[in-house]
Amino acid sequence: MALLEVKDLEVYYGMINALKGVSFEVNEGEIVSLIGANGAGKTTILHTVTGLISAKSGSIIYDGKDITKVPPHKIVYMGMAHVPEGRRVFQQLSVYDNLKLGAYTRKNKEEISKSLERVYKHFPRLKERKNQIAGTLSGGEQQMLAMGRAMMSDPKIIVMDEPSMGLSPLLVKEVFKIIKAMHESGITVLLVEQNAKMALSIADRAYVLETGNITLSGTGKELSESEDIKKAYLGG
Repeated sequence: MALLEVKDLEVYYGMINALKGVSFEVNEGEIVSLIGANGAGKTTILHTVTGLISAKSGSIIYDGKDITKVPPHKIVYMGMAHVPEGRRVFQQLSVYDNLKLGAYTRKNKEEISKSLERVYKHFPRLKERKNQIAGTLSGGEQQMLAMGRAMMSDPKIIVMDEPSMGLSPLLVKEVFKIIKAMHESGITVLLVEQNAKMALSIADRAYVLETGNITLSGTGKELSESEDIKKAYLGG
């Protein structure tokens, strides 16, 4: 069953048509990857789905409800968390305070404590650095913090924007291992990622975006074996 269904989404920046009737779905329990070149519209999709940008037309159905015109803070309350491009952690606050802010939609202190322990289990480095100021963390640690903060809202689905950006190959592998572990713990994932090889390797299904249009879709395996995809995105 589709947890997230995007239908005929049109988005404009002024006169520029950024998304041209995009349709896709994410079923409960899946990892779905969106791949494509810079400027293809991947981030615009995530910003529209999470309410940061308004669509000119089309619809976004999440968990059976139309959220096309719902503001971002209400979408978080509905169980959708966003890990933005560039991490966007609160630089002046401690790791612990950043994580606690991720749980601002929740009231049950016992459940929040359980989530915190779960985050520390996924990200032992955050536990070691829980009193450290977030702005002093490395890029990889800040990415882990952004992911951990999203988990603190106890989401049904996490949308992630370029989690591997600016990270060393070793850290990229680690981040993708954590995404898989988050998924195995029951979280549905919508992933936007320039590292097409890694994105397809963990995806149940994937969509290829070119200049505001979805041009191809299939399982992660099918797309990673496609000659066109290899030439365009995988250096093959």
